[in-house]
Amino acid sequence: MSTPRCSVVSAANYLLWNSRYTDALSGCLSARRRGSAGQVQTFARAALGAGLDSLGLVNMHERAILALASVFEPDGSRSRMLRRASWFFTQAMVPFEAARRASVTKGRRLQIRSRTLYLNNARLARANKLLQREIVRRRLSETRLHAGREEYRGLLKESHLMQKKLRLLTRQIISAQEEERKEISRELHDEVVQTLIGINVELSALSKTASVGLHALRAKITHTQQLVENSVNAVHRFARELRPAVLDDLGLIPALHSYSRSVAERRKIKIHLTAFAGVEALGNAQRTVLFRVAQEALTNVVRHAHATQVRLAISAIPGAIRMEIADNGRAFAVERTFRARNPKRLGLIGMKERVEMIGGSLKIESTPGIGTVVRAEIPLASAKDITPAAQQKSS
Repeated sequence: MSTPRCSVVSAANYLLWNSRYTDALSGCLSARRRGSAGQVQTFARAALGAGLDSLGLVNMHERAILALASVFEPDGSRSRMLRRASWFFTQAMVPFEAARRASVTKGRRLQIRSRTLYLNNARLARANKLLQREIVRRRLSETRLHAGREEYRGLLKESHLMQKKLRLLTRQIISAQEEERKEISRELHDEVVQTLIGINVELSALSKTASVGLHALRAKITHTQQLVENSVNAVHRFARELRPAVLDDLGLIPALHSYSRSVAERRKIKIHLTAFAGVEALGNAQRTVLFRVAQEALTNVVRHAHATQVRLAISAIPGAIRMEIADNGRAFAVERTFRARNPKRLGLIGMKERVEMIGGSLKIESTPGIGTVVRAEIPLASAKDITPAAQQKSS
């Protein structure tokens, strides 16, 4: 008998499963009890997993019945065996029927999905048409936008040019202001102070030559001397703030020491100065910028921060000199202050312009509860300029 072509298994596997089916059916017929449905269904599921289909199972059952025809005796047991064979086949068909139903359900789902896919494709086609129209509209908008960008670039270029001119003008003003302060300081030292000292000497001589009976005259002269002395001190302080002579004569560190000590005495604030001696190797313009930054920073501390302690440190870093002025006073919004049009805060802008004018950088950090740090960095011409030297400290 030829092997039916009703399964997806090979002929050899079909004969193997046919033999297994015949043995299983034979066992069911010859046993006292027909066995459990679970065992039969387990056997059928294994056959289903091997690739057999329901038609192949029917063929195997027919072949098995023919092969086992000799056991169907013509007595009362024949009917019992037929019922057992029918029961065995029915249980074997359960997994195949379940698979068929699942396949039908899957087919229906595939039909539903296919219909859904068709509808989605129709929607995508309509959306694609709308998208094409939108692309055309956006291309027109981009053409107009490109023209607007070109106009904006022209305006921006003009704005940058104006800003560059403004920065140049600001730097020129700062340079002119520095020269003017230097000239005023020199005149105050050479003329005004000398004149006041001369007056004080003359009054002192007049007091010594006056007679003993002229007590009122002496008191007046003494009072006048005190006024002149106060005037001399005020002029000296004014001259130091405009342009300290010690900055040109002795250097940056003595100038900072003198100025910080003056501020500490007048404002009852503790200032700790730590300076890197190599800073004196900088040029006059660079040392002047550092002094002005420190001067403006200390002025802001006194006027706005209301701090009790200030740390002024000058140190060497790779390729540059760094100066930091840190206080424990009230903080402020740095970025907002720089953007604000407040004449009282022009000193911050001036500090930044001074440092950038000599190729340096200025950074200000202000943290509530901690204080403010002003950090200026001035580049050096060569790495050899930052050779560590002795530190000079002052409180």
